[in-house]
Amino acid sequence: MKLVLAGGSGQVGVSLARHFVAGGHRVVVLSRGPKHQHSWPEVAWDGKTLGDWAQQIDGADVVINLAGRTVNCRYTDANRQQMMDSRVDSTRVIGQAIHQAKHAPAVWLQASTATIYSHRFDAPNDEETGRIPGSDGEPESKWQFSIEIAKAWERELEQAETPHTRKVALRSAMVMSADPGGIFATLLGLVRRGLGGTSGNGKQYVSWIHEQDFLAAVNWLIAKEHLQGAVNLSSPHPLPNREFIKALREAWGARIGLPATAWMLELGAIFLRTESELILKSRRVVPKRLQDDGFAFPYADWPSAAKDLCEQWRDQAG
Repeated sequence: MKLVLAGGSGQVGVSLARHFVAGGHRVVVLSRGPKHQHSWPEVAWDGKTLGDWAQQIDGADVVINLAGRTVNCRYTDANRQQMMDSRVDSTRVIGQAIHQAKHAPAVWLQASTATIYSHRFDAPNDEETGRIPGSDGEPESKWQFSIEIAKAWERELEQAETPHTRKVALRSAMVMSADPGGIFATLLGLVRRGLGGTSGNGKQYVSWIHEQDFLAAVNWLIAKEHLQGAVNLSSPHPLPNREFIKALREAWGARIGLPATAWMLELGAIFLRTESELILKSRRVVPKRLQDDGFAFPYADWPSAAKDLCEQWRDQAG
């Protein structure tokens, strides 16, 4: 099987490429700045215009597009524009490359985000009943910009003319991996320094997925030809921030974790050049479509997932 992975130089992209190469498949990564640090080939593209890179799409079995400027930044006007354009443009041009291919791929997995759903505590958001602010009479959110990015991302996917290619929008929660540089490394770093306490009031839900479950879910979506449209990639058991960070402290063996109030997080986000939304928004998301289809999560509960990730981290550290 040949897979083309666009925007595959980040942590999730590297994890996917490594996974498929280990499985004996051929992987080609499309990158804006190829560094050729891995065993798989990298091909240059700009993420917005057709070029020689599109030849890689023709004859591929699977296309996975993860391209998009990081959201871990201050939401200035310039950054907002780059965040939106990098996602919409890359999705549009991938669709164009698939449309013109003589031998179109069977499936296109397009990155989206669980952030598309409402900030809520009362009930989980699934693909059928989940609330999306600004849609169907649902009031807009104070964090509406991130939601509009997700909606524009999925709209571009839906509008792409790919009659021979099944399309799936991956509404993914945070992918937890023991590799350095990701969200788990950031959270564990806080715990190790004694700063892993409750954020804000601690009631906001955290949605997450273990790296191995994420990879298995991608395999599942490739194989299941009847699945298309939006699919939540998240653990079936999101939990409040207070419980989430407590379980991580216990998995690491940390005795204390200093809490951070909402105003402290707002101030800290300014100095860290990021946004407090990434911490304070309640993301209560569940993977109804995957579970209804029979997919099982080996790491369904955060305490067991956190324990495994901490063990991996210690093994890598020697």
